[in-house]
Amino acid sequence: MFYLLHGNDEFTCREHLKRLRRQGDFAYNQDHYVGGEVSLATLTATCNTFPFLSEQRLVILEGLPKKRRSDDSSPSDSSAPAENTDAPATGKGRKGRSSKTGGESRASFEKGLAEAIPGLPDSTVLIVLVDEELPASSPLLKAAQAHGQVILSTLPKGAALESWIKKRAQSIGVKISGEAVKLLADFIGNQLRLLANELEKLATYVGAGGTIEAEHVRLLSAEVQVGRVFDLTDALAQRNRTLALNLLHDLLADGQHPLALLPTITSQVRNLLLVKEMAASGLRAAQIAAAIGSPPFVVEKALRNVGKFSSAQLENTYRRLLETDAALKRSRLTPEMALDLLVVNFGN
Repeated sequence: MFYLLHGNDEFTCREHLKRLRRQGDFAYNQDHYVGGEVSLATLTATCNTFPFLSEQRLVILEGLPKKRRSDDSSPSDSSAPAENTDAPATGKGRKGRSSKTGGESRASFEKGLAEAIPGLPDSTVLIVLVDEELPASSPLLKAAQAHGQVILSTLPKGAALESWIKKRAQSIGVKISGEAVKLLADFIGNQLRLLANELEKLATYVGAGGTIEAEHVRLLSAEVQVGRVFDLTDALAQRNRTLALNLLHDLLADGQHPLALLPTITSQVRNLLLVKEMAASGLRAAQIAAAIGSPPFVVEKALRNVGKFSSAQLENTYRRLLETDAALKRSRLTPEMALDLLVVNFGN
């Protein structure tokens, strides 16, 4: 049996992996390898080893060797030998990988594994998991189509994402309202692992057979709370003070404490500053998100707004937020009044 799990939805791929592991009786005959850290010879030798005191052997390969620019280099490239000679044992050069993988490129590894699959013993269950969608030309994909099973998992978007949230809620024994689904989809996006965790938490709160409502999401989901505060700063970035004040008062009415909102707004303004600086240096949204530890959709929103502010305006606003925080600690202002003043003077 050969299963190829591939696609950019790593969460669902690993859900399928868990299900497949539960289906067989492998006892102690289970081997787990990481692509790029195991040679083709070792992998195929393991696959061809008959199980001990069990009917099946499970072999899991997680990932494939990374594609290397050196794979595309011409053998006559005079710079290649010098780079490979100096490469450490764990580096990216060909010789650097030889101790683990025999210097195999991804293409040769894929081709060799695909050729070995038809001859695997019936007692072996091989699962290859790849966190990317393989192209139709992939020899591994062709081998799976001919001699195994292909399970493609791609990240859902739009209506498909909302459908995923509803089905996930049903699978853990609860219902969810349309408004709650939309909140989770809008503020968390297709980060499925995070969505699954949030739904588990919400399901525990409402109890078996209960219904997750929008108010529960606003109350319990930290990601949604941060996202709603971002909507507040989003309105401020658009110079829409009326909307910003309405959002602020909605958050306060939903139980958000003013002293908890202030550091969150401060963090958002700091992120706007960082995003503006990094975008000016040429970084893209995904790179900025990884650098500052924010979800990509948050960075994309920030990129749409930072052009409406100069760096000086953001720096002044950030400084005013810090001053307000200090004033509140000295009890000079009521929290509600302080936040109202910040909204009115934001970006000046």
